[in-house]
Amino acid sequence: MSCNCGSVKAYKECCEIAHRSLKSVITAEQLMRSRYTAFTLANSDYLMESHHVSTRSISEKEEVVAWAKSVEWLELKITYSTKGLAKDNEGTVAFEAFFHENGELKSIKEHSKFVKENGCWYYLGFV
Repeated sequence: MSCNCGSVKAYKECCEIAHRSLKSVITAEQLMRSRYTAFTLANSDYLMESHHVSTRSISEKEEVVAWAKSVEWLELKITYSTKGLAKDNEGTVAFEAFFHENGELKSIKEHSKFVKENGCWYYLGFV
């Protein structure tokens, strides 16, 4: 079975590596994909760890998990990205995530900003 992030690789060979070690994430897009997969698995620990400390809201952790479990995740589409490569310290990724909620097809569109500090990529927030 392919990883939920849309890769042709199995979860074990893809996002699970990131979920086990944030330092293994090489690009901003890879972090975005691993965060999407964390949502599909309701992996709140990874979502908090990969969220930059300056914008992280630990108090919302339970709400995020409850919502992530309440929807049926369908697909992630990366629209475009800027910078965010291994040599960069910042980057953006635009995406659309599709899901069913209460029997209705919905999506989240976001243009996200990422920063790299001490060799690790973090989600910073919206652009």
